[in-house]
Amino acid sequence: MYQRILIPVDGSPTSDRALQEVLALARQQNVQLLLLHVIEEIHFVDIESSINYAELLESMRNSGTKILTQAQTVVQQAGMTAEVKLLEASGKRVASVIVTEAGRWPADLIVIGTHGRSGFSRLLFGSVAEGVVRTAQVPVLLIRGG
Repeated sequence: MYQRILIPVDGSPTSDRALQEVLALARQQNVQLLLLHVIEEIHFVDIESSINYAELLESMRNSGTKILTQAQTVVQQAGMTAEVKLLEASGKRVASVIVTEAGRWPADLIVIGTHGRSGFSRLLFGSVAEGVVRTAQVPVLLIRGG
C-alpha cells in the first residue's frame, strides 16, 4: 500500500515508538524508508551572551547525526535499510521542513510520534505533529507516546 515512508526522529521515546510501528508495517511490504532529523534554530534574547553559536550548532548537528545513526541501526537490526537525512530549519517551522521534504523525496506516508501535550505546555512548545497533519499533502500516521 505505502511504498515510501518518511519518519521524523528526535531521539525521544515517542519517536522510537513511531519507528517501531513503521518497522512492523514495513515488514509486510517492500517499503523505502527515510529517517529525517530537523535541527531547530535557537534564538537568544541576550545578544551579549558568551554562548558560541557556531559551537552550539555543531553540537546540535552531532546530536542529530547520532539520533539518525541510532535509528538507522534499529532499522538494520530489523533486516531493512533506510536513507537518513539531517536538515536545518533555517528559520522555518520544523513541521514545514518535514512536509517540504516529504514532497521532495516523495513520501506516500509520514509516520510521526506525538507527545500528546495539552494546555499550557502545548501553547508553549507547540506541536510539530499537529503542524505536519495540518499541512501535509500525504497521509500522516500519528503514534501516541506510551
